[in-house]
Amino acid sequence: MERYGIPFHIFIILACIAITTCWRALPGIRIRGHYDLRSSVTLNVRQPSLHHSRNTLVRRFSSAVDEDIDTDADFTTFATATKRANIQNFVERMGGKRTIQRILIANNGMAATKAILSLRQWAYMVLGDERAIEFVAMATRDDLNANAEFIRLADTFVEVPSGSNKNNYANVDLIVNIAVAQRVDAVWPGWGHASENPRLPSTLKSKGIQFIGPTAPVMAALGDKVSANILAQTALVPSIPWSGEGITSALNDEGVIPQDIFNKACLFTADQAATMADKIGYPVMLKASEGGGGKGIRMVKQPEDLRTSFIQVQNEVPGSPIFMMQLCTQARHLEVQIVGDEYGNALALNGRDCSTQRRFQKIFEEGPPTIAPKDVFRQMELSAQRLTQSIGYIGAGTVEYLYNAASNKYFFLELNPRLQVEHPVTEGITGVNLPSVQLQVAMGIALYRIPEIREFFGENPTSAEPIDFMKQNYRYPTNHVIAARITAENPDEGFKPTSGKIERVKFQSTNKVWGYFSVGANGGIHEFADSQFGHLFASGRTREEARKALVLALKEIDVRGDIRTTVEYLIKLLETKEFKDNTIDTSWLDGLIREKSISVLVDPQTVALSAAVYKAHSHVLTHTKDFIESLSKGQTSLQSLPSMLSFPVEVTYDSVKYSFAAKLMGPNYFLLRINGQTISARIREQPDKSLLCNISGNSFQLFGHVEPLGLRMKINGATVMIPTVYNPSELRSDVTGKIVRFLQQDRDFVEKDEPYVEVE
Repeated sequence: MERYGIPFHIFIILACIAITTCWRALPGIRIRGHYDLRSSVTLNVRQPSLHHSRNTLVRRFSSAVDEDIDTDADFTTFATATKRANIQNFVERMGGKRTIQRILIANNGMAATKAILSLRQWAYMVLGDERAIEFVAMATRDDLNANAEFIRLADTFVEVPSGSNKNNYANVDLIVNIAVAQRVDAVWPGWGHASENPRLPSTLKSKGIQFIGPTAPVMAALGDKVSANILAQTALVPSIPWSGEGITSALNDEGVIPQDIFNKACLFTADQAATMADKIGYPVMLKASEGGGGKGIRMVKQPEDLRTSFIQVQNEVPGSPIFMMQLCTQARHLEVQIVGDEYGNALALNGRDCSTQRRFQKIFEEGPPTIAPKDVFRQMELSAQRLTQSIGYIGAGTVEYLYNAASNKYFFLELNPRLQVEHPVTEGITGVNLPSVQLQVAMGIALYRIPEIREFFGENPTSAEPIDFMKQNYRYPTNHVIAARITAENPDEGFKPTSGKIERVKFQSTNKVWGYFSVGANGGIHEFADSQFGHLFASGRTREEARKALVLALKEIDVRGDIRTTVEYLIKLLETKEFKDNTIDTSWLDGLIREKSISVLVDPQTVALSAAVYKAHSHVLTHTKDFIESLSKGQTSLQSLPSMLSFPVEVTYDSVKYSFAAKLMGPNYFLLRINGQTISARIREQPDKSLLCNISGNSFQLFGHVEPLGLRMKINGATVMIPTVYNPSELRSDVTGKIVRFLQQDRDFVEKDEPYVEVE
């Protein structure tokens, strides 16, 4: 090389550049961060073994290749170093302490999807590169098969064991091992799974990895509802009558409430619970202090139900301490979004009204919470900020209250030491990207240095002047946001969760409504997944304007596949007078469900006729396909043709049996006869398998899906179930699950609508 005037080391550098350029130019290769995913070689990261170094964690798998890849040698690029330097410069400029460029998302579904979307947006707007932050995802085989959206969004994924979350997303040891092996800078926990397990931040800290959330001692104290209530009382936050009323304590040197004080607020036996209920007064709420998401909580109205409810709470959250609260009737569920940093700053980003609940699971969320006067809600915010500061809380959290509109009184409910599912409501009224705030706080950046927060408080976004968040008010939101959770649940069967494939999800964002989904076309909801797979957010100048925008958006959603959704039911709820007038409380929806006063009704004869048309069309398609296959095999028998041209169709719906005689008159043209009447039906099958029908001059759009328990149809957007008639002695469930216990003994007589088995 010297002969050509090129020093040898320069030649090596040029050769490396040329090789890299050629490598990236190869067809069928998509470069995503450090990892190449090509059509001929499937590349992922398997569950790491402890004896492997990072250099041998990534493996290629194909029929011909099974070789270790040196990740440092093959994938560490100048671009990665540049991105890291860019983030390091940002952190230094903002007065931070830590560079976080590579993040493990220790979650799945909606949480993982939203985190990556929000942080990519922030990275582009602030750093000019949406790929500045690298995301490592955890993915079970179930999520991979379900075509989960977060896996597509991440830079790479680590395949983890399938099954319940104790095998994967809630497995602290597994999360930490992956974080160490992947050399991530931080772990984002999301909500659910391991997000409230204090072992995760403490173990990560011992490995030198940043946890994007509160410290372990504070998480342990606040994640436990008993400790949280004691701390709230200590911070002079109003509390509802409960089993620990009057008990106060600060955290000890170990960061916990002393055990003897803690135990005074707990109930250990059903007898203790019965005594406390008599003291507090029925109705009461039994709660597992480590519960959440609707688990480990029971409302008890009368003494005879107390013992059974106590056992149910014990079984749902095994080993958790149990406490009791008085049931606050006619209450609203209001929340304050708080954020704390490591410098003792604590702020409130307004709040949310989550009063529309079904069995303590939120259905709609909205903000700002207009039911409370601004001065009263400001006191709720200040109480939340005092509590946050008093315990040194770091990160995003939510202080929840029960609010009585008649008396204008509020009571502490709990503090969730994590981001909430409904946090985009707060983003919509404040303009603050909450996952990005979490990240910047984890980087050691003070809250008053974050531009979006400064803008919300009416300050110069580029200034570094401190803000006293306890004294300075923010700019009150000028819009209203209402959110609706899209879940795979069957409202006709008590909102039982459903699972299965999803063929399509059709939703179009507008200038007033946006949404995100954790699955897409040809995806699915597996049995271990959370039932929520979508979230819509409607904004308007007023609550009514936002409500109308949300109704219109829900009417345009089309989800097809094995699952059922609550979309039609949500529309009906939004159209009720109580919701329009904002006179609801936390028990409102449960009352509607109990009384079955909300339902999506379709005329039974329309259902029967639509089902008959669908079945007739399916019958002809099946026989036509069989006939063509026979011809392709040289079988020319015409014996099957008469049964394709004329055949009976039976439909049983709403306890009535309809017997039709169907006759194929021409391509996609049928005559149906029943009870001396003749009905004509012309059909056009669309590419999405829906049927556009003209039935006796009336237009219908039909979509059918055969399920184990019958035929599920969409008739002009309304979902109905035409059950298969089974032997009445057979007891069947329409969901996949596990029998927890039998509620009746052998040979017992079971009344109508009386539960006989508990399924999880």
